[in-house]
Amino acid sequence: MPDYQLYCFAQSGNAYRAALMLNLIGADWRPVYVDFFKAGETRTPKYRADVNEMGEVPVLVHGNKKLSQSGVILTYLAEHSGKFKPEDEDERLEALRWIIFDNQKVNGFLGPYRFLKNFAKPPGDPAVMAFLKGRIDGNLAILDKRLDGRPFILGARPTIADVSLCAYLYYPAEEFGFDIAGTHRNIAAWLDRIKGLPGWKHPYELMPGYPLVLA
Repeated sequence: MPDYQLYCFAQSGNAYRAALMLNLIGADWRPVYVDFFKAGETRTPKYRADVNEMGEVPVLVHGNKKLSQSGVILTYLAEHSGKFKPEDEDERLEALRWIIFDNQKVNGFLGPYRFLKNFAKPPGDPAVMAFLKGRIDGNLAILDKRLDGRPFILGARPTIADVSLCAYLYYPAEEFGFDIAGTHRNIAAWLDRIKGLPGWKHPYELMPGYPLVLA
C-alpha cells in the first residue's frame, strides 16, 4: 500500500496542486479516481460521509489522517517532507498570503471560468463570463508583476506558494479560450521553471479521468 492516497480527477486544478506536490517531493502515492462528472460522486451522501463532508477534491489520506483543502495538503506535505517549505515566519506568512490570493483571485476565478466554458450544461452566461474574464485579467497581471525579476513567488527557490498558483495554468489554452503564457512573459518563464523541476508532470498525465468520457 502506498504511503499516500489522493482522491482526485484529471480536470481538477485544485487536485492537481496536491498531485503535483506529491510527485515533486518524490512521495510514494497513488491516485483514487473520483467520478465527478458522470456519477456526480462528490455530491453523494456516501462520499460526504466517508471521504469529505465538504463534497470536494482533493482529499489526501496518510495513515489515519484524512486532509482536504489544497492549501492544507500542501502545508502538510511541506512540513513532512521538508521540501518546498517556507523557511521562517516571514516566509510562512508570505506563502500563506499568496496561497489565499490564489484560491480567491487567480485560480478562484480561472476554475469557475473554465468549468462554465467547457463542462457546464448550459455553458456560462456571456455576461458572467465577461465579468470573470475581467477579474482574471487583472489578477494575472498582479501575478505577472510579482514574477518580474524573481524566479519564484518568494524569491530564489520554489515553495508551496508556487505549487498552488501554477495549478490551473498548465491546462490547455483552448480550454480557456485565451493563452495565459502567451500574453504574460513572466508567468510563461516561471511555468517553464516549474516544469523543469524533477517530478513535474502535466495534470492529464498525473491524474486519472482523461480524456473525459460522459456518454
